Amino acid sequence: MLIESRPVTDPEIAALVVAQQRELREADGGLDGQVFMPHDDVRYLAVVVNDRAVACGGLQSLDAETGEIKRMYVRPAYRGRGIARQLVAALEECAFRQGHSVVCLETGTYLPTAIALYTSCGYEQIPVYGEYVSNPYSVCFAKRLPVAA
Repeated sequence: MLIESRPVTDPEIAALVVAQQRELREADGGLDGQVFMPHDDVRYLAVVVNDRAVACGGLQSLDAETGEIKRMYVRPAYRGRGIARQLVAALEECAFRQGHSVVCLETGTYLPTAIALYTSCGYEQIPVYGEYVSNPYSVCFAKRLPVAA
């Protein structure tokens, strides 16, 4: 397994994001207010297994202190192998290298597995923020990154 940076225009990243959005629509039953807004300023990481991207996640800078994890997705056939946990750690490392001291994220209340992953990685629930404030199905989390010694 390899975790590597990929451009937003990478076709494998695009395919993973489309699959993620499709799965979210199935999970949320097409809830009102659930609209995919692409972000060109997201730095994507891909998890590659046997020369194929099987997972992705992005990091967007919200401000100098805060990075936001976006578009976390692991193909169903690759779940349960710790890939998401390793991807979260890699995204946190990217955030740290970009000078962020906090990483936050949004997920849906209808995604208990995602919520369990993030809480087990040390994320704590925070009030909804930004574009998620008007979405009643959003739940947000944040984690303070360790300070460099």
